[in-house]
Amino acid sequence: MKLTVFGATGGIGQEIVRQALAAGHEVTAVVRDPARLPVTGTGLEVVRSDLTDPETVRPAVSGRDAVLSGLGARSRKDAGITARLTRTVLRAMEAEDTRRLLVVSAAPLGPAAPQDGPLDRTMHAVVSAVLKPVYDDLREMEAELACSTVEWTSVRPPRLQDKPLTGAYRTVVGGTPARGRFIGRADVAHAMLAMAQDASTVKQGVGVAY
Repeated sequence: MKLTVFGATGGIGQEIVRQALAAGHEVTAVVRDPARLPVTGTGLEVVRSDLTDPETVRPAVSGRDAVLSGLGARSRKDAGITARLTRTVLRAMEAEDTRRLLVVSAAPLGPAAPQDGPLDRTMHAVVSAVLKPVYDDLREMEAELACSTVEWTSVRPPRLQDKPLTGAYRTVVGGTPARGRFIGRADVAHAMLAMAQDASTVKQGVGVAY
């Protein structure tokens, strides 16, 4: 496939680029600072952009089979950046009639799993309260997706970890894995690449966790 990756210098973005290249895909990585992208390989094109203008992003998404975004706020002070940058990506994709988009969101935006007990529900509530500005940003992003014309998927992981790819994760289309408290960034990237060609995930939030 021909893929474009936004947020390619982040933890999930780097993994998407690395795994996509290993699978033989052609990858365009859109970054603000190319020096921060340590991934190299045949089939990789690196494009510099600060995502302020959809017109400058259009060449990077034109003719792509799928666009994958690891864009996201790194802390509460960055809240608002995800929706704003994703809006630029959406406008560029719509202008180029590029259809498929997968983004990283967060588990608290999905419904609680019916099987979760009091501990999981309490943890969910506490984290949602502490990170409310970040999650409000993600809710705004998901609202932008819902109003767009693209075939989007919002991937909703719980707490992220740095660990090697396992492939041993669960996904729930339209829901949240029961007692899904953690997942590695490499496995989120793996799930996103798999969903890129999965029609059942189009215009859906998908919970992913161990």
